[in-house]
Amino acid sequence: MEAFFYLVPGLMIAFALIALISVLRRAWHLSSAWNGGLTAEARCLNTYTTTRGGGDTSVRTTLHHVYEFVTREGRPVRFEEGGGPRTIVTGDIVTVHYLAEHPERATAKPPTPGRLIAEQGCLLAFFGVFIGFCVMFMVTVHAGFGFMRDVTHVVMP
Repeated sequence: MEAFFYLVPGLMIAFALIALISVLRRAWHLSSAWNGGLTAEARCLNTYTTTRGGGDTSVRTTLHHVYEFVTREGRPVRFEEGGGPRTIVTGDIVTVHYLAEHPERATAKPPTPGRLIAEQGCLLAFFGVFIGFCVMFMVTVHAGFGFMRDVTHVVMP
């Protein structure tokens, strides 16, 4: 029974760390493309939306764009990006930022390093508090079970 109170928060911490790492990796890729990357003209090939939620929960709709561009070496690259502006429609030409080593990680989002830093700071704070809460829960449970063990082992004279 006691293991359950360690296993569940442990799994929650693991999932939080995985989510945090993936978010930070995406931010690193965006920042690298903006700061040290190359630019190219890309054509928007398609746009579509995805929805999540419904029923008793709120619905969240995400707009996705599919872009294609040619690298300086002449290699055609097609990539998809979610959360782009709604003003870009199929056939529009946009500027994309990419790294020569990884053109498939290109982005058509305009550089906004201040916003990226603010978003990452908020996410780090959220995940830090979440993980801290899980650790404190585990420590509290450990102390509680330790107290219960001590109480049950007390021998009355």
